[in-house]
Amino acid sequence: MIDQFMESNDPLVRVEHVSVSFGRQTVLRDINLSIPAGQTLALLGESGCGKTVLMKTIIGLIKPTRGRVIFDDEEIQRLSDQELSRLRLRFGFVFQNAALFDSMTIGQNVAFPLMQHGNFTSRQVHDMVLSRLSEVGLPDSVVFKKPAELSGGMQKRVGLARALIMNPEIIMYDEPTTGLDPIMSDVINELIVRTRRRNPVTSIVVTHDMNTAKKIPDRVIMLMPATRLDPGESQIVFDGTVPELEHCRDRRVQQFINGEAGERLMEMRTAQNSQ
Repeated sequence: MIDQFMESNDPLVRVEHVSVSFGRQTVLRDINLSIPAGQTLALLGESGCGKTVLMKTIIGLIKPTRGRVIFDDEEIQRLSDQELSRLRLRFGFVFQNAALFDSMTIGQNVAFPLMQHGNFTSRQVHDMVLSRLSEVGLPDSVVFKKPAELSGGMQKRVGLARALIMNPEIIMYDEPTTGLDPIMSDVINELIVRTRRRNPVTSIVVTHDMNTAKKIPDRVIMLMPATRLDPGESQIVFDGTVPELEHCRDRRVQQFINGEAGERLMEMRTAQNSQ
């Protein structure tokens, strides 16, 4: 776990009694969560537990079926499309598969937010792009390359450089180490840690990678799928620090962090036999 960063007492993000359903399927059920400014939060849990849906709800890409999300004292659901677009300029996004534009060069990819939302000279854009690429450990020579010419790990770093280019207040990482080998995964984790130390940002990291969950956050939240909970039981089965996570006595938490599939296999067999 990284060194504690000075956090504000006032929450930057508040999630109040948020539920999200798609048709008859409930993905999030009565989620309550506050995130102070400056905190690095890891959202942990198995596939289908609602991690990415929660992240998208926080930034207004998904509207909650019930409840509300408040960012810096503004209720997201009450904002107009124009106001929401302006608010999102305060966010940086690192997507699961980098999400680079194949037809653009690396320089153009990193500069894209500046060209869309900024008012900078060509010289300023060029200098800012090189500065951000340097921060993520990439040489100037990649500027004129296309994404297909880079490895998966390098593409992830380009995605991080692009997320940082507008100096965001909050950065969202969606499975930042997915598809990478252990060494490159650790490189990405180190870059996230370094980004936090260099820039006073709030970070939300969606992951199921235990190395990421143990290395980078101040705080870990673990979600369970709503379908696997008793009525009225909270989806947040853990909320605490990394040391507290490792000593948590909840068997579901221990099974997840230790990668123990026995009980889930029995559940799957039982469900299959009942069909």
